[in-house]
Amino acid sequence: MAEKALLEKYHFEEETAELVSGIPNEKTGYPAPEFRHRVVVEAINAYIEEAYFWTIDEIRLGRNFNKFVKITDVHAASAQSAFFGVSEQRLSLQQEKAAGYLRGISEMLKALFQIVRELRIIDERMGYYKHTFERKSEEDAVGSEITLKGVWIDQVEGGVKNPASVFGLSQTVGFSVLPDLFFRARSDDTGADKVKPEGYDAFVKKVIDESDKAVAKMEGFNEKVKEVLKRKLTQYYMWKLRTFRELDARRKFTIRYLRQHYDTIKLYMGWIKPYLRNIAKLQMAEKLIEGDKAYELITAFEGALMEVEVLTYKHNPGRKFHPCILLNIFYRTTPSLTYVQEGYQRGPAHTGKFDMTFRGYAWSDEQIKNYIRMKEEEDLKMLGMINEDIKASMDALGDELKQYLKEAGETFPEDEAKEPEKKPSNSPLEPFIGVFGGVKDIFSAFGGIRPAGKQSVKKQITGGKSDVQLAGELEDVKVEVKSAIYGIYHNYKKLHGMLTW
Repeated sequence: MAEKALLEKYHFEEETAELVSGIPNEKTGYPAPEFRHRVVVEAINAYIEEAYFWTIDEIRLGRNFNKFVKITDVHAASAQSAFFGVSEQRLSLQQEKAAGYLRGISEMLKALFQIVRELRIIDERMGYYKHTFERKSEEDAVGSEITLKGVWIDQVEGGVKNPASVFGLSQTVGFSVLPDLFFRARSDDTGADKVKPEGYDAFVKKVIDESDKAVAKMEGFNEKVKEVLKRKLTQYYMWKLRTFRELDARRKFTIRYLRQHYDTIKLYMGWIKPYLRNIAKLQMAEKLIEGDKAYELITAFEGALMEVEVLTYKHNPGRKFHPCILLNIFYRTTPSLTYVQEGYQRGPAHTGKFDMTFRGYAWSDEQIKNYIRMKEEEDLKMLGMINEDIKASMDALGDELKQYLKEAGETFPEDEAKEPEKKPSNSPLEPFIGVFGGVKDIFSAFGGIRPAGKQSVKKQITGGKSDVQLAGELEDVKVEVKSAIYGIYHNYKKLHGMLTW
C-alpha cells in the first residue's frame, strides 16, 4: 500500500506483470513500463558481477545512453556466513568514527546554546548603556540610568553590606540624602558609543568634569556630602564608560567565537557524511531480510542477497521525451572470501543466481526527476535524520542565532539579493502607453492580435512544438526504447550461449 501511495503521489501508474507462470497481474511496485524483458540466470561457477558490467557497458556504448543514476544498492548476508563477519567488522569501524563526530557535534550544539544565552545577556546590558548614550533631553532614559547606577552599587560597591557604599553611608548621620542625590545627578555622556578609541580618554575626562560642575552648582547641601557625591559619581562614570567598551569588545569576540563554533559544526557535518553513507551501504537491508525474498536467506548457509537498480536514459536537450531504461538486478549468491595481495585483506567473490529485469519508459525530464524523488522518499536516510535534528536545534535558538551569525559575516541562501523591482516610469507619455497596452491585451485575448515576438503559454512550455509534433516525438521515443531493450536482451542471451529467436 505504501508503494501504491508513493506512485500515486508522483503521478505514476503501478505495473502489473506475470512474475510466476500462470499467476498474472501481480503488482510489482514499479511504474508501468512501455516494454519489459526479464532474464533469470543460475551461474554456479561464474562470477555474477560480469552480468551487471556487461549490461551497463552495452547500454552506454552499444545504445549510446549518456545518463546513469544509481537508485538502489543494498545487500544482506546470512548471520553465520564469513561474508557477514567481514562486513560487520568494517561496519563497526565506520560506526565508531561516526559516533565520535556525532559526540563532538552534540557537545558543540550544547555550547552553542550557552554562547547565544551569553550574547542575550550582553545585549540586554548594552541596551541600558545605549539608551542613556542616545538620549535627546534631560528626561530621556532616566530608568536606564537608574538601573545602571543600581548595578554599580550592588555589584561594584557591595550594597548595604559595605559601609563605604552609597547605601552604607546613608546610614550615617548627615549622609541620609546621599542616595537620592546620587540617583538624581546626571552628566551628559551622550554619544559615548560612537567615540573612537583614540579620543575615549578625553571623552571620559569631559564627562567627569561636567559631573563635578553639576554637583558644585547644588545649593543647600553640606560640602562634605557634595564632596562624597563627587567621588561616587566619578567612580560610577569611570566604571560605566570603561565597562561599556569592555562589553562591546566582549560581544564582538563572542560573536566571532559563535561563528567559529557554527563553522566547526558544519565542518564536522561534512566529515561525517562519507561515514554515514558507508554505514548505510554496509548495513544489511531490512527489505531483503524481512521482505518477500527473505526465504532465500538461510542463517546457516553461506548466502547473500543483493539488489541493484540503475536508471539510465538518453538525454537530448532538443526533445521533451527521452528513452529510459530502468535496470533492476536481484542477486542470490554464495560468497567465497579470497585474499587480496595488497594489504592482505579478504574480499568476497560472488557466484550464484541473478534475476535481471529491463523496463522501458518514454519519460520527460519532470517524470525522471519524480521517479528519483520517489525512490529517495522510499529510503530512510540516516544523514537526513541527523540534518533534521541539527536544524531543529538551530531553529530552537530562534532568529537571534541567525542575526548574530550575520553580524559575524555568515550568509544564508534566503538573504541573497533579490532582483530589484522595476521603478514606475515618470515619462509624460506613460498614461497613453498604458492605454494602448491595455487595448493590445484585449485583442490578444480574443486571438485577433498576438504580441510580436511572443509565443503562447503552451508553446513556451512545450518548446514551441504542437500536440501533433509531441505525439510523434513520443512514438519515436517508444520505438527507440523498444529497440534498445530488445537489442540488449537479445545480445546478452546470444553472447552468453542462451537460446535466442
